[in-house]
Amino acid sequence: MKPVAQRAFIGLGSNLSEPEYQIQNAFVELARLPHTRLAARSALYRSAPVGYADQPDFINAVAWLETALAPLQLLQTLFDLEHRFGRERTFRNAPRILDLDLLLYDGLICHEHGLTLPHPRMHERAFVLAPLLEIAPDCAIPGRGAAYPWLENCTGQPIERLEPMGELLRA
Repeated sequence: MKPVAQRAFIGLGSNLSEPEYQIQNAFVELARLPHTRLAARSALYRSAPVGYADQPDFINAVAWLETALAPLQLLQTLFDLEHRFGRERTFRNAPRILDLDLLLYDGLICHEHGLTLPHPRMHERAFVLAPLLEIAPDCAIPGRGAAYPWLENCTGQPIERLEPMGELLRA
């Protein structure tokens, strides 16, 4: 019996080694994940760093995946991809070549084995919510409700769209 594909949203970020290039390449690699299809991708967005401010601006985006990978399996696959891109985890909120965050996995709410879903701070970050709502305008955050009102609460976080809106990749 073939596993049922689940809808997952991945946050992408980079601020080192030509960040726009890193994010574009990450989309290509996400499309190649086993048992996974890249259903949509957002435009790229520029945002100021959060937490540790003494670093370059970030380029951010969101990918919508249809995947048969289980949540922990998908998370580990994302960590492996970050590592292949050269990500080093030196300190919290450090500059990075590639950051991949599992934001949502269908309607799942969980806190186990290093995995928290939905992502615990996604509702506080314009650089996550704007690209997410671009490709999934009716998206809801489990336990918090519709995502759109949360973006309205992020008015003090300027972001800039760098390319036209993402396109659904469905045939």
